Amino acid sequence: MSGETNLAALLSKMKPFLHEESYVFVSVPESFQIDLTIVHGTFKEKEGMTLILKKENADNLDLNYDYVASCITLMVHSSLQSVGLTAAISNAMAENQISCNVVAAYYHDHIFVDQLDAKRAMNVLLKLTHTTKLKK
Repeated sequence: MSGETNLAALLSKMKPFLHEESYVFVSVPESFQIDLTIVHGTFKEKEGMTLILKKENADNLDLNYDYVASCITLMVHSSLQSVGLTAAISNAMAENQISCNVVAAYYHDHIFVDQLDAKRAMNVLLKLTHTTKLKK
């Protein structure tokens, strides 16, 4: 498996990138037909298929949602076998009263935060990066 596993390296090199788009999480029946090119992420649950979509795409499909998020991608190539990255990020967010939903993909981790908290979340991540660099 490729990707960084060292937690200090991951935190010091994560380079958070805030996407401009708004994202929503929706649940649809497994039989729901959708063009996968407009889907940002999926997860199958017994209650239905969770889709992560740009808000505009969900609106165009008349899908219901109750959470509008911003997506922050950590630009470091993290290994799926790394230990502690999700915990470090979620703890830092919790200390700042920011809800976060972490999606680990093959190359990068993606942090979804309430759109109203996006700039604060970026500051938390940048501070975490800076603090880790100073400890090295």
